[in-house]
Amino acid sequence: MTAAYSPLISQSKAVRVASWALRLLSAAVFLAAGGAKIAGEPMMVAIFDQVGFGQWFRVLTGIVEVGGAIALLVTASTAFGALTLAVTMVFAVLTHLFLIGGNPLPAVVLLAITGTVAWLHRRSFAVILDALR
Repeated sequence: MTAAYSPLISQSKAVRVASWALRLLSAAVFLAAGGAKIAGEPMMVAIFDQVGFGQWFRVLTGIVEVGGAIALLVTASTAFGALTLAVTMVFAVLTHLFLIGGNPLPAVVLLAITGTVAWLHRRSFAVILDALR
């Protein structure tokens, strides 16, 4: 892979290690949280009852989280997975602030992590857009 098409903006070892650490951490969190949503854990059912969109939205959110977590671990889809999860966390923060209350800090932290991963892999978006042209 040439430097022009590298998925990471910087190829330094520190950046690669940091990217993998952030990806593994957030993938583990989203696999657990998304899996709990899909499995219908009582706490998740109660939270989504408060949200008010129906339980189909819990399942959809779980699928998005699990899919995004898997995408984080596949280098070719890391940027897409990180961006998808970052947007999901924007809505999670807004949900906490305006619908259900509670502490939005975990969602804010996950937003920062996934946003950082998306930023580190932003070159992948350019490669994808070039391929679509």
